[in-house]
Amino acid sequence: MASVPSLASTVQQRLADGLSAALPDAGSADPLLRRSDRADFQANGILALAKKLKGNPRELATQVVAAIPENDVLAEIEVSGPGFLNITVTDAAIVRTLAARAADARLGVPFNESAGTTVIDYAQPNVAKEMHVGHLRSAVIGAAMVEILEFTGESVVRRHHIGDWGTQFGMLIQFLIEHPHELDHRAEDGGEVSGEEAMSNLNRLYKASRALFDSDEEFKTRARARVVDLQAGDAETLALWQRFVDESKIYFYSVFDKLDMDIRDADVVGESGYNDMLAETCAILEESGVAVRSEGALCVFFDDVKGPDGNPTPLIVQKSDGGFGYAATDLSAIRDRVRNLKATTLLYVVDARQSLHFKMVFETARRAGWLNDDVKAVQLAFGTVLGKDGKPFKTREGETVRLVDLLDEAIDRASAVVREKAQDLTEEEIAERGTQVGIGAVKYADLSTSAARDYKFDLDQMVSLHGDTSVYLQYAYARIQSILRKAGDARPVAHPELALAPSERALGLHLDAFGEQIAETAAEYAPHKLAAYLYQLASHYTTFYSECPVLKADTPEQVENRLFLCELTARTLHQGMALLGIRTPERL
Repeated sequence: MASVPSLASTVQQRLADGLSAALPDAGSADPLLRRSDRADFQANGILALAKKLKGNPRELATQVVAAIPENDVLAEIEVSGPGFLNITVTDAAIVRTLAARAADARLGVPFNESAGTTVIDYAQPNVAKEMHVGHLRSAVIGAAMVEILEFTGESVVRRHHIGDWGTQFGMLIQFLIEHPHELDHRAEDGGEVSGEEAMSNLNRLYKASRALFDSDEEFKTRARARVVDLQAGDAETLALWQRFVDESKIYFYSVFDKLDMDIRDADVVGESGYNDMLAETCAILEESGVAVRSEGALCVFFDDVKGPDGNPTPLIVQKSDGGFGYAATDLSAIRDRVRNLKATTLLYVVDARQSLHFKMVFETARRAGWLNDDVKAVQLAFGTVLGKDGKPFKTREGETVRLVDLLDEAIDRASAVVREKAQDLTEEEIAERGTQVGIGAVKYADLSTSAARDYKFDLDQMVSLHGDTSVYLQYAYARIQSILRKAGDARPVAHPELALAPSERALGLHLDAFGEQIAETAAEYAPHKLAAYLYQLASHYTTFYSECPVLKADTPEQVENRLFLCELTARTLHQGMALLGIRTPERL
C-alpha cells in the first residue's frame, strides 16, 4: 500500500494552494506549518512573505484564508497576531486519516524503494576481553538505527569491527603454545560452553599470561617474536589466534543474546579483516600525496588540528617502525565498504571521545577520493554512562562495571516490579516478562537520551512505572491489550461521523504524526526523538483513558471508535518500540 499522507501534509498543501491563488506573485511559498497549543496547527510563513512582497501580513493572511475553498479537512482558520494562521481540522478528517493508517501493515509509513546503502559500524567488543558498561551504548544505539533505517527502506549492512588484532595476541598465543591445555574444556554437563564459562577461561588465561609477560624477560621476548609470526601469517600462530576469536565469540553472542540483539557471524569483520589491504592503502595515500613521510612515519596533516605546543598533530597511518596504526585499518575499512559493499553512507556508532580521530580519518578519505558528494561518513558520537553520583560508572572497588552484571541486576529489579503487579502470571511468565522489562528499561534509558549527552544509570528510575521509562510505555500497551480482550463482541471500527472529545483529538493527531517522526529520526540518526514521540503517545493515551470510557461509552458506535483508537495506539507503540529493540508484552 502507498504511504498515507499525514494531516499536516494535507493541511500544508491546502494552504499552499490558497497562497498561490491569493498571491500569485509569491511563487511556491512555504506556509511554515507546525503543531500549536493554540489550535491544531499554526502557519507563520505569511510573515516572511509579507516582508518580501512589502505588504501588510494580516491583510495578506486574510486574503489567503478567503482563497481557500470550503472543504472537509479544515474546520476553522483564524488570523491571529501579526499574521499567523491558527488552523483547526475537522474531527472527520482526523478519523479518516487514522483509518487509512490502520488499513496499512506499515501504519502508512513511507518505504523508500530507491534509498541507498548504509554500513553501520557498531557493537565493537574486544577479543579475549570482557564487555563492560562502555560497550552498552554502541550496541543499543547501533541496533536501533539498523531497525529504523531498514524500516524506511534503506539497505543496511551491519559491521561489528571487533578488536581482534594487536600485540597482546603475541602474549596470549605464546602462553597457549607453552600451556596447550588452557583452552581445553567442556561445560560441566558435557554440553556447549556458556558465554560466562568462555569468558572465565579467557580471563584466567589472560591474567596468567600477563603475569608471566611482566615477570619473565625470556617469555616476553618469545611473545614479541610471536607477534611477528602472527602478522606474517604463520599457519600455527593463526590457528591459535582463531581459537581466541572463536572462544570470545561464544561470550560476545551470549551477551548480545541477553541484550535481545541479533548478531550474525557474517557481520563480524574485525580489525584483522583488513590486514591484506593495509600496505596498499598506505601506498595509495603516499603516491597521491595525501600522506607524507615525517620522521619515518606516514602522516596526514591538517591545518586545524594542533597539539598543546601549537604544532600540527598528524594522523599517523604507518609508524616509523613499519607497523600500522588504527588509522590504516579504519581507512582500509572505508575503502572496502565503499568499493565492495557499495555504501552510500558510512555510519559509525562510536564514543564521542574518538571524534577527533574519526574527523581526521574521514577528511583523509575525502582527500583520497573515497568519500565524496555521493558517499558520506557520519560519526554518531555518544556520551558516557555515569553512575548516580554523576561520575563515570564504576564498582565500589573502582573497577569498570561488567555489562553482564548490569543486565542481570536490571532483570532482577524488573522481575520484582512485575511480580508485585502480576495477578495471573505464572513464575515462568514473570521471569520472561522480567527479562523483557529489564532489558527494555536499560535500552530505553539509553535511547531516550540524546546520544551525544552523558546519562546517569539509575535502575530505580529505569524500572519505575511512572515517568519517562520503557515500563510506562509497556504498561500502556498491556493495558490496551487488556481492554481489547475484554471487548467481547465489540470490534474496533473507525467512525468519522462522530464528534471527538479533546483527549481523543489530541491522541489522534499524535498518532497521525508517526510517519513524519520516523522520517525525522532516520534522517537525523536520532533515536531519542522516536523515544520521546512514544512517551508522548503513551501520555496522550493515559489522558484519553482517564477521560473517555471505552467499553462503557454512550453508544455502540462510540465504543467501536474508541476501541479503534486503542488498537491503533497499541500497534503504533508496538511498532515504535520494536524499532528501538524493546519488547511489548501482552500482559504485565
